[in-house]
Amino acid sequence: MDIRKRITFTYVALSTFSTLLLSVIVFVLFRENNRYHFLKRLDDRSKIVASIHFQHDPEKIKYYSNLKKNGLEELIEEEEYVLKINSANSFDYNTKLNLPNEFYSNILQTGKDYFEINSKYYLGQVFTERNQKYIVIVGARDRRGKTTTVYIVKILVFGGIGFIFLAFILGRFLAKRVINPVARITKEVNRISASNLHNRLPEVKNSDEISDLTATFNDMLDRLETSFEIQANFINNASHELKTPITTIIAEAEIMLLKEREKEEYVQSLENIYSQASKLGNLTESLLKLTQTGYDGNKQVLDIARIDELLLEVKSDLDKIYPDNRVSIKLNFAPEDSNLLLIACNKPLLELAINNIITNGVKYSDNNEVFVTLSANNESIKISINDIGIGIPPEDIPHLYEPFFRGKIAAKYIGYGLGLPLASKIIRMHDGEIQVQSEQNKGTIVTIIFKKSNLKKSNIKNSNVES
Repeated sequence: MDIRKRITFTYVALSTFSTLLLSVIVFVLFRENNRYHFLKRLDDRSKIVASIHFQHDPEKIKYYSNLKKNGLEELIEEEEYVLKINSANSFDYNTKLNLPNEFYSNILQTGKDYFEINSKYYLGQVFTERNQKYIVIVGARDRRGKTTTVYIVKILVFGGIGFIFLAFILGRFLAKRVINPVARITKEVNRISASNLHNRLPEVKNSDEISDLTATFNDMLDRLETSFEIQANFINNASHELKTPITTIIAEAEIMLLKEREKEEYVQSLENIYSQASKLGNLTESLLKLTQTGYDGNKQVLDIARIDELLLEVKSDLDKIYPDNRVSIKLNFAPEDSNLLLIACNKPLLELAINNIITNGVKYSDNNEVFVTLSANNESIKISINDIGIGIPPEDIPHLYEPFFRGKIAAKYIGYGLGLPLASKIIRMHDGEIQVQSEQNKGTIVTIIFKKSNLKKSNIKNSNVES
């Protein structure tokens, strides 16, 4: 069963249940109202019957008789009985009355009661005259009440059937109104494939769930289109970057094999081959690490580390590669509580990410000063890396995280355009955020923020890391 039919039948079922419940309530209340008013009429009759029975003045008896005959509405199959009470549990019984003993017992105990049988009501109550108690019983058939009850039942039945039919029509209309936007979205989505990812769903002006769904799907298409473009560029650039050193190595070897050469030529050729092989190895390692960060981030986060110690280890590694580097790590703003510096991470990968960013600062500032500042509080851990290098042109900033992208100014420096994309993926894997502020020829500030709400605090609490 499709959703449209399901909505229709659900609406009809709920409407039927509501109508049935309302009909039962109306019927019960209507019947109780009829019973109340009819018993009220019997109560008035019983008082008049008692007055006629107790009067000894003929004129008053005649007055009450005329009042009963002309002043009150006639009752159908009316019966009147006056029974003398002899004691607390004894009275003069009339054989014409075929009523249960409980009826009489309730009258004697409470002073008043009624009994219904086949739409005929009997009302009995106790009256006292000259210290003598009597039971006055008045009976009559509520034919009008029965007729009006049947009439209201017919109205409820036929009205209910009509309302259910109307609910079916309204349910189909409602289902159509609800499903049509979804059906339209499905139709548009079916037209979108890998070859036309630039297409988008028409925007919906209403601020409801359908407009949210449309906006969410369009956002997903934006991400998919970007991913496809990045993947295509990655494959093209990777194949080009890998092909260049391989072609150079093959060409160099072929030239050396054409004829015998001097020792110096072989040495120079081997140096060229070694240089290209090293370049190929570095590029392959970067690509493998970039691929590694595409795995499930939760499986990659294995360690608990202090971020200040991690920065010092990065600085130690940099000193080995660039002995004359001018990187300064400032821990002035680090908190006294060392627990605020703990972070759940894949330590080797996080070191690699921070190392790549700091190395970029060293490289693109021509080994000028690079300042690394660490701060932390109860809400976040922040690392700021500030260099005074060549900066980044505004038009290049949107492409910083695309693999193999290199701006025109950065092209004169050795690199593959993989360092920052790799660092970005690793930091995102740790639920972090990178912010880049740069001005051409003045320098760049890269800020890394790890929010405490995203850190795995349970792991930190169970850690044996010494602070």
